[in-house]
Amino acid sequence: MATVNGPLGTVVIVLALAVAGWALLCAALRRSPGWIQFLGLAVVEAALVVLLVAVGVALVGGERPGDAAVFAGYLITTLSLPPMAAVLGRMEPTRWGSLTIGVFCLVIPVLVVRLQQTWTVAGG
Repeated sequence: MATVNGPLGTVVIVLALAVAGWALLCAALRRSPGWIQFLGLAVVEAALVVLLVAVGVALVGGERPGDAAVFAGYLITTLSLPPMAAVLGRMEPTRWGSLTIGVFCLVIPVLVVRLQQTWTVAGG
C-alpha cells in the first residue's frame, strides 16, 4: 500500500499549490484574504486528514516509516499549517494576510515530500 507516496500525497500537493497560487495572486493584486482562500485551506486540511487516516491504516497494517519520530513531527506540522494560515490570514485583513496564506501553502508540499521520503526509508 503506497500510503503517502500514492495519489493521495499528490492530491495534497496539487491542492496546496493551487491555494498558494490563488493567495499569492491576491496578494500581488493587493487583495485581502477572501472566502475562496479560506475554503481552499479547509479543502487542503480535509485532504491532510484523509492522508492521516490512510497513514493510520497503513501503520495498523504493519507498514512503518524509516524514523517514526521524524515522520510524526512532519505529519503534525503539516496538519497544523492550514489552521494556522487561516488564523493568521484572518488576523491580517490586508494583502499581507493573502501573502501569509500563500507562503504557508507553499510549505505544505515541501513537508509532504519529506513525509514521502521518510516513508520510503521504511521500504528499504
